[in-house]
Parts: sequence; structure tokens; C-alpha cells
Amino acid sequence: MFSKNLKYYRLKNNMSMKELASSIGVTPMTISYYESGERRPGMGTIKALAEVLDVRVTDFLNSRNQNLVFSHGEFRKGSRLPVKQQDYIRESVEEYLSRFYCVIDMLGGEVLPEAPVCHGLRLVEDIEENAFSMRRYLHISEFGPVGNLIGILENKGILVYVSDIDNDAFSGMNGTVNGRPFIVVNGKMNTERIRSTIAHEMAHILFEWPKDMEEKQMEEMATAISGAFLFPEEDAKRELGIRRTSVTKDMLLVCKEYGISMYLLVKRANLCGIVRDNAAKNFYIKAGRAGWKKNEPSRIPEEEPTLFMQLVFRAVSENGISVQKGAELLKKPYSYVMEQCLAEEGEADGIY
Repeated sequence: MFSKNLKYYRLKNNMSMKELASSIGVTPMTISYYESGERRPGMGTIKALAEVLDVRVTDFLNSRNQNLVFSHGEFRKGSRLPVKQQDYIRESVEEYLSRFYCVIDMLGGEVLPEAPVCHGLRLVEDIEENAFSMRRYLHISEFGPVGNLIGILENKGILVYVSDIDNDAFSGMNGTVNGRPFIVVNGKMNTERIRSTIAHEMAHILFEWPKDMEEKQMEEMATAISGAFLFPEEDAKRELGIRRTSVTKDMLLVCKEYGISMYLLVKRANLCGIVRDNAAKNFYIKAGRAGWKKNEPSRIPEEEPTLFMQLVFRAVSENGISVQKGAELLKKPYSYVMEQCLAEEGEADGIY
């Protein structure tokens, strides 16, 4: 799959076809031919491409799973994210899930939970009821904090990919691979924003949205559902009381408990009638001055996907794949995989 790998690494390096072509002395059309698979370069050209893109020649030769069918969600109309970076997000998802499904094929498809039905929930006008529907669908309590959200989704058969793209114009998107839903989030965001983005994308995945609903209205409703999902009204009133004259520091403890940002807490408290408009406005002004609109401090531990790594370690430990293959799939050092999977008796934490 030289063509797909070339495109992936070009986009990863944030290079256009023209820039890459100029760096090795060929035309942009030639690069286009290489990426479409219409032509294959000689070894000299491959080495030159590898040097420019700072990869090994063997990285171009990594196989891709040919049995995967992707359906990528759309980026918002008028998105500030350049087309080149939109393409990179799609390509990086396909590259990651190709590695993911490689180990799935080795272990057998039954290692994944059954893929959930997309767009199976009925959307109603009541935001709180929609949020309860999402919680019920995921088999979690209708009230109280939501724990490790990525872990919950992976256990329900929804895959999560954390992108390394460094552009705050992108927060998240969703799609399917062989009918199984996946969610992509920007890993440069703090954990609270990642959680709210995942909940937002979950709303897009699970509900049946009216075909005539405008994009702006749909996005606003998905955002409202995600807020109610993470911090239900009943919880907000129980934790904060039914009236607050101002936004106070003690509310940070509630943010930490529920894994949400102060921005989201104040928004929810305002919508629930706990915090009045003027108090919320004063908070937004102060928080904006402090740079919290984009970089509010995180107060909770990071959440990250672990299913892929877990399955690779299992495959290595069961001698289904070699340590070297496991390292290639995870893009981790050989020594790291060896340490995780093949510790001799008595060496791992003094137990195994």
C-alpha cells in the first residue's frame, strides 16, 4: 500500500503535493500518480521521499487492511480547518484503524463487542430526556458523574481515535468502519473538552436526526445534549443548589467530580436557572481574560483509548504475533512491548 502510506506521511508532514514534488525534483502530477497508485517510483525516488518525509523506506511498505470500508463524517460548513488537514485527519484514522483491525483479524472478530446501532434513538425536544436516552443506551446511571468515557465507549463497541493534529479549529468528528462507529478527537485539547466533544459526537451517532434540520441547529442541539449528558439538571441542582448569586471557587470541586470544565458547568447552571444571566456573563468575561475559552486548566486525569494496546499485548502473549510485529502495530519500541508482554516470572512488579 505504498500509495496510501505516501499520502499519509505527506499529510502528516503538512506538505502539499507541490511542496513534496519540488523537494525531490519531480512534478506535482507525478506525486499525484504515486498517491493514486497509477505509477510506482523506483527505489532511488522512494529513498528520496523517505528522507524528505523523515520516515524509513519500510514505513512506505507497511500493509493496509484491504477489507475495511470507511464512511467519514462531514466537517462543518465553513470550517476554518484547511482542506489539507481535513484530508490528514481522514488518512490518519484509516492508517490507525488498519493497524487496529490487523490484530482484530489475528484474534478473531469476537474480541470486539457487537457494533451498536447508529441513529437508533428517537430525538425529542426535551434535552434532558435526550441525555437520559444516551445514558440508558450506554447502560450507565441516569444521574451522577460519568466515569472514564473513552473506556465506556470501547466496552460498548465504539472505537475512539485521538488525533495528533495541532489546530484548535478541529475538535472532533465521527464515522464508521465496516459499519462500526468511531469517534475522532483532537488530542491537543484538555481532558474535559475531549469528554464533551466525545459526548457531542455520540449524540450525532446515536440519534436519528431530521433530514431537514439545519447544520447550525443540529450542532447546537448536539452540544446541549452533551452538556446534559455529562451534568444532568437534577445533579446540577443537587450539587450547586437551586440559586447562586455568583460563580464561586467551590464550584471547581463539582467540575472535578463530573469531569467537566467550568465553562460547561456555568453554562449548564445558567440553563437550569441556578446561575442568573448577569453572573454567568461576568464569569465569561473574567474567564476570557484569563484565556480559559481555549485553554482552561484541566483538573482531571487524562483519558485515552487502551483497547488497541490491550489486544496487541494479548496477541503477543498468546504467541499469535511476534514482539516485533506488536511493536510495529503500536508504533512503540521493541523493548516496551517486550517488557509488557514477556516479563519472566518474578520480574513484573514482583508478582508475575
